[in-house]
Amino acid sequence: MSFALSLWDGAIWRDMFHLSLPIAEKILRPAIVYLFLVIFLRIFGKRELAQLNPFDLVVLLSLSNTVQNAIIGDDNSVTGGIIGAFSLLGINYLVVRLVFKHRRLDQLLEGEPTVLIENGRLVPEGLAKELMTESELLAVAHRQGFASLDEIERCVLEPGGTFFIQGKQPRLVERQHAELLERFDRLERKLDDLERRLGRSCEG
Repeated sequence: MSFALSLWDGAIWRDMFHLSLPIAEKILRPAIVYLFLVIFLRIFGKRELAQLNPFDLVVLLSLSNTVQNAIIGDDNSVTGGIIGAFSLLGINYLVVRLVFKHRRLDQLLEGEPTVLIENGRLVPEGLAKELMTESELLAVAHRQGFASLDEIERCVLEPGGTFFIQGKQPRLVERQHAELLERFDRLERKLDDLERRLGRSCEG
C-alpha cells in the first residue's frame, strides 16, 4: 500500500524528470566531450583503440569514467540522461554523414593506416609511430593464428584500431611441410633404385 502511495508522490516524479541544468547545457556538454575524445584519440594514435596491452584497456575504461561527470554535470535526472544520450547519438550521426561525404575530412579525423610489416620485413618507422613493440605485434599475430612474424607478408594497423594481416603464400609451416614431403619422395626414389640394383646383382 505504501509503495502504491509513494508512486503518486509528486516528489518522486519531479526528482526523476526535473532538469537541474538548462537544456542547452545538457546538449553542449556531451557534444564538447565527444569532439574532445575524437580529436585526442586521433592525436595520441590508434594503439588505445587496438587495446594492445592492459594499460590501453585501463585508459579506455578510465576515460569513460573520467568524462562521465563532464557529460552529465550536476543533473542525474532521467530527462537529462535521455537528452545527453540523444545529443551523443545526434552528433555522431552528423559526424559520420560528414565523413561519408567528404573523403578529406575522413582522413583528417581518422588518420591514415600505418604499415608495420611490408614484404615480410618489419617497418621500424611504423612501429615507432604507434609506440608498438615487436612483442606486442607478435601477440597480435598469435591472436590471428600466426606462429611467428616470419609467416607475415604484410601487416597494417587501420585507423579504427584493427589489424590487417596478410600471410606469406604459402605459410612457413606449409613450406616446411612441402619440403619434408619432397625429401621423403627423393628418399623413396633412392630406395626403389637401390632395390632394383640389388635385384639385378642377385640375378647375376
